Amino acid sequence: MSTSEDGKNTGSADSVEHYVDPTPFNPTETEDLNPEQERYYQASQWQIMWWKFKRHKVAVWSGVVLILFYLCVPFAEQIAPYTPNTRDSLHLYAPPQPLHLFHEGEFVGPFVYGMKSEVDMVNLKWVFTDDKTKVQKLRFFCRGVNYRFWNLFTADFHLVCPAEGGTLFLLGTDRLGRDQFSGLIYGARLSLTVGLVGVAISIVLGLFFGGIAGYFGGIADSLIQRLIEIMRSLPELPLWMALSAALPVTWAPVWIYFGLTLILGLLDWPGLARAVRSKLLSLREEEYARAAVLMGAKPKRVITRHLLPGFTSHIIASATLSIPSMILGETALSFLNLGLRRPSVSWGVLLNEAQNISVITVYPWLMAPVLPIIIVVLAFNFLGDGLRDAADPYK
Repeated sequence: MSTSEDGKNTGSADSVEHYVDPTPFNPTETEDLNPEQERYYQASQWQIMWWKFKRHKVAVWSGVVLILFYLCVPFAEQIAPYTPNTRDSLHLYAPPQPLHLFHEGEFVGPFVYGMKSEVDMVNLKWVFTDDKTKVQKLRFFCRGVNYRFWNLFTADFHLVCPAEGGTLFLLGTDRLGRDQFSGLIYGARLSLTVGLVGVAISIVLGLFFGGIAGYFGGIADSLIQRLIEIMRSLPELPLWMALSAALPVTWAPVWIYFGLTLILGLLDWPGLARAVRSKLLSLREEEYARAAVLMGAKPKRVITRHLLPGFTSHIIASATLSIPSMILGETALSFLNLGLRRPSVSWGVLLNEAQNISVITVYPWLMAPVLPIIIVVLAFNFLGDGLRDAADPYK
């Protein structure tokens, strides 16, 4: 150790005094961060994911659109002015009745004109024209056609009803005089839920088989991968058609519905299983997963408590992107008369009325179910893109 002329230590690497700050350490205090940075670094993964998702405006508005569509599922009876199988023999293939607010320059409120019908003997069809002398003002929060609410009790409350003795066919009628708009509202109940139920089945199977393949590896991984390759090599639509055609026609509509969702779910899980496998292969090598194994945690606990939460957001995004394919699958099968059938009502069942091209050219409003299908599929795709971008909030 060196010393100065006055006898004091000049210090060296070995003589530097060790200083410990006696002030208690508070991990929540940050000195050089502004409030926004502090809020970000203290946020959970789900909070950061939500903040990033909100910046994706298209995905946010797609979510709003889907919420509005799914409101039709529990409240279809109240929203629709008619039941889906209510027939009006005087208005077969009636065209849509447009809504009006003014009559002869005077504000009346939402109303439709009555319809006059006559037979076109040249083209052999009914021809409907507006009857401007009949102003049929709509009724709101009214009593109309009776229905069975969730098959629990009989009610007749509707959000909107036609005028007394009038009609309200916003999207026209089909060959039996059934209202297309009411059919779309009721059809959303089956067409939108078939995707959710099918994806639930797909997620359970994908997590189970993908978890086994990714965590244990070895023979189990090889067998599951060969099974996935076999299933993905089969043509999807013909397989759907073959399995749907195998469902007994004597089954009740409820059993046909669950049989169809089971088919869609059983054929969709291989893609999710491979995603789960690849994630587990990488996450099982992380230090926290190895530490859990060394502490004696069983494989079930390691997978469910330590590995799965690490990519739950990815599973949600993948499931969101899988729902549109199931909706389209149900629509295609019902359109081909291999899925749901009357008296069940779905968007595919409604499109079954539009199989004849000559009918479409004369009555184009029978193609109305195509519009909500396009909107819902696009909304799910945009929502899935937003969730997928937000699934990795730290990037």
